[in-house]
Amino acid sequence: MAPVDRFVLDVPDSWADLDISGDALAETRAAALAMAGGAREQAAINDMFRQAREISRAARRRGALFAAGTATMFDDGLFLGYTMVFAVSVPPGRELTLPVLTAQLSPAPASGPGGAGEPGAGKAPAGRTVSTVTLPGIGEVARITGTEEASLTTEVSVRMLTMHTVVPMPESERDYLIITCASPNLPLEAEVYELFDAISGTFRFLPAKAPSGT
Repeated sequence: MAPVDRFVLDVPDSWADLDISGDALAETRAAALAMAGGAREQAAINDMFRQAREISRAARRRGALFAAGTATMFDDGLFLGYTMVFAVSVPPGRELTLPVLTAQLSPAPASGPGGAGEPGAGKAPAGRTVSTVTLPGIGEVARITGTEEASLTTEVSVRMLTMHTVVPMPESERDYLIITCASPNLPLEAEVYELFDAISGTFRFLPAKAPSGT
């Protein structure tokens, strides 16, 4: 396989770089509040957007190589979704087992070292399932799905549907890229996982750029 140093991950046209401070997100929040059925529903919408802000900040703190998200109003409510790509290295002398990967993926408590969203110190959530999928052009890779409770700050904790797809880096025995998709829309589990599977399936490596002057 030719050397690679880049990757591509396609997201729906309605998704954008994960920055929920922009005007487009403000407009979506205003539209969602206008459609709310009362003060309780408005409070829930405001809470979802607050969670989105914290997720965006946590992704940046964890050094996401790529991050995109959406806040879209549909007739039956608000949908929030996120996808991120992180680099993970297995410590020398260890194999990529589920406990090792869990330590990398699980967030630390918000009050712990490194703050919210830092990998490596969290407790593995119950109900995680491990499977394999085939990515076009890459082959069979591991996938972990489940409902996780992420401590975003000392005050904000949110349950999210998550899908982690583990892609080994070519010509490396210890380096992996993790495609992480997440959504707090728990009642839409089947639809959300179908969407996450479609997004993750677009991942592909690109050949390394030739040095200038060659």
